[in-house]
Amino acid sequence: MILYDETLRQNAANGTPLAQLLTDRGIVPGIKVDKGLVALDGPGAEKVTEGLDGLARRYEEYRALGARFAKWRAVYSITDHLPSGRCIQANAWLLARYAAITQQCGLVPIVEPEVLMDGDHTQARCREVTEAVLAAVFEQLHAQGVVLEHMILKPNMVLPGQNCPQKANPQAVADATLTVFRRTVPAAVPGIMFLSGGQGDEEATANLNAMNTAAGPRPWTVSFSYGRALQAPALKIWGGKAANAKAAQQALRHRALMNGAAALGTYTAGLERAA
Repeated sequence: MILYDETLRQNAANGTPLAQLLTDRGIVPGIKVDKGLVALDGPGAEKVTEGLDGLARRYEEYRALGARFAKWRAVYSITDHLPSGRCIQANAWLLARYAAITQQCGLVPIVEPEVLMDGDHTQARCREVTEAVLAAVFEQLHAQGVVLEHMILKPNMVLPGQNCPQKANPQAVADATLTVFRRTVPAAVPGIMFLSGGQGDEEATANLNAMNTAAGPRPWTVSFSYGRALQAPALKIWGGKAANAKAAQQALRHRALMNGAAALGTYTAGLERAA
């Protein structure tokens, strides 16, 4: 489970540290270590991620608090001309430097380069940008001496923009995404944990399932690290009311089971109705 600095420091009502509570239940606690986005070239410009300063020192405390992995996110907006090569290279270096420091400090890095769904770009344009981003990231990971077997990749799927009139069905998403990843992601990487990135709940599940049932080589574990597409139904039901907690937990469990099936390639639309 990915925690923030604040949540990693929290305790349960009985005083048990949150990280210990998770560990006792077989959940590995991790920590988001980037410090957010800053403009690359001034207001309104492309974004890069900051947070490298003092990172090794922060890891000393995070390990003592129970963290065993870390996460760093970079984002890329798509237009006809963006992202620029400068933005791609700057974020690739930052992701790789973060990953190298993380491994040197004894934690596993989650490397998260996210090409955003915002906009009206086509799936073909997303495919072009995602391939360029991943190629740059793995070039820098190699240059920084990151051990690929000891990292996790958390990327976007290859999707048309949210405002694009041409939508992509799960098979088209799987074909485009796997083509890009076979070209750019070495087989040494143990796992690709996809973002939902603004997709609908069932849409994200169906797209993941399509990748795990597609023909052709798939040398990595292909699974999910969803935020909105996993939590949104539960949060909507809960609404901050204690009386809704049980129903919200059931909704979260349902989406987790559906995505778990998709990670195994056994998801069907019928499972949504039957569960």
